[in-house]
Amino acid sequence: MTDPNRFLIAPVSGPAQMKTFITLPRRLYAGLPGWVSPLDMQQRDVFSPKYNPFFLHGRAQYFLAWQGERPVGRISAQVDELQLARGGQKTGYFGALDAAEPEIVAALLDAAEQWLRDQGMERMLGPCALNTNGEYGLMTEGQMVPPMLAMPWHPVWLAGAVEAAGFRQAMDLLSYIMETGPDAEAAHRLPRGLTPGEGRLGDLSVRQLNRKNIEEDGEILRRLYNESWENTWGFVPITKEEIRGLIRDIRPFLRDELLVLVEKAGVPVAIALVLPNLFDVAGDLGGAPSPAGWLKLGWRLLRHKFTSARVILLGVSREVTGTALGAMLPALMISELMKRGRTLPYRRIELGWVLETNTPMRGLIERIVPEPSKRHRVYEKMLTGGN
Repeated sequence: MTDPNRFLIAPVSGPAQMKTFITLPRRLYAGLPGWVSPLDMQQRDVFSPKYNPFFLHGRAQYFLAWQGERPVGRISAQVDELQLARGGQKTGYFGALDAAEPEIVAALLDAAEQWLRDQGMERMLGPCALNTNGEYGLMTEGQMVPPMLAMPWHPVWLAGAVEAAGFRQAMDLLSYIMETGPDAEAAHRLPRGLTPGEGRLGDLSVRQLNRKNIEEDGEILRRLYNESWENTWGFVPITKEEIRGLIRDIRPFLRDELLVLVEKAGVPVAIALVLPNLFDVAGDLGGAPSPAGWLKLGWRLLRHKFTSARVILLGVSREVTGTALGAMLPALMISELMKRGRTLPYRRIELGWVLETNTPMRGLIERIVPEPSKRHRVYEKMLTGGN
């Protein structure tokens, strides 16, 4: 048995240790099959109170595991007041779980658990960074699938280490890769009658992003997303500040075609946002590109050299939820994405984080893509009584 005294778990202190916390995964996982480092700058925005609107309604504590002077693991623990305001069990989160070896994982989880207990939490859920609207779940399948924007990657052994530390499966999140473009459109036929302006869809219309009123479209996206998923497992509402922050971050590579907005008699009833996969243009540059690397990245962004993308937000108005129209709208939006594949450069679009229990959505997607390409598992542990 490994001697726990071989390493020390301590809270992150100061800018130097925070930099270590942010960059640690690329130090730990460099050279592992399937691992591609995200940009350090992107990860900084996730964990920094200066850049992440999460900290307007949440708080977090970061920990590093040290073996002498060498960092060998990290974890975060966080509390979201928006989640607590929904009532029920007081649930805190853990996230950013990465380690050099399995023996370190239990000690990291213990540190996060103790911090959450001190915050009065009754249940521990994760991993997520920093809540369920961020990077979510521990990858259990799909390590060799090409990386995707904001989708966490973990070595194959990490799930077993979490389970050995007393955590159990709470939910699995599935991701599907949909081929796009003219050839794929012909191969993946959706149900007929999903064309706006025809038959029972005669009062429906589909439009793209309105750049002149991008903030207004962002608010529509936020509202419909929150309405659509309000009563689903693990839901935490997206705030206005978070949508504004998202718009700020994606402006450099945002195109009108990336938003699908369905309106019924001029009233928004469904929406989907697709983001190009940053790994396509930055994956070969490392987490901290050289000056030449940054120039290369800028040129690629300017030329929109993306080949894949991800649906990050999808929502349907509560006015049509539970109706035949409401059930058809996700298929209509997917069909629209396929049509846009004729002109967009993307040849793969990932439909991700589908709850394993969401059988209607899975049924729709699996008519096009029979099997998920990735699986991320969310774990839980009760902190007061029970199991």
